[in-house]
Amino acid sequence: MDRSVGILLLVAAAVIAVVGLAALTGALGWFGRLPGDIRVSGRNVTVYAPIVSMLLVSVVLSVVLGLVSRLR
Repeated sequence: MDRSVGILLLVAAAVIAVVGLAALTGALGWFGRLPGDIRVSGRNVTVYAPIVSMLLVSVVLSVVLGLVSRLR
């Protein structure tokens, strides 16, 4: 394996750990409650579609991956 793959895995693990820690502390309490996220509750069922939250995740990942690809 190439050394860069190992570094990439370590960075990915660190990012996942930071996001997990933020979720545990409640720092991501706003995520999933943005305007445009759809929640419909009935008597026996709840349907949740986090449309705007997933668009935000998509934009952030696109920017980060674009920056990473330019650095290589």
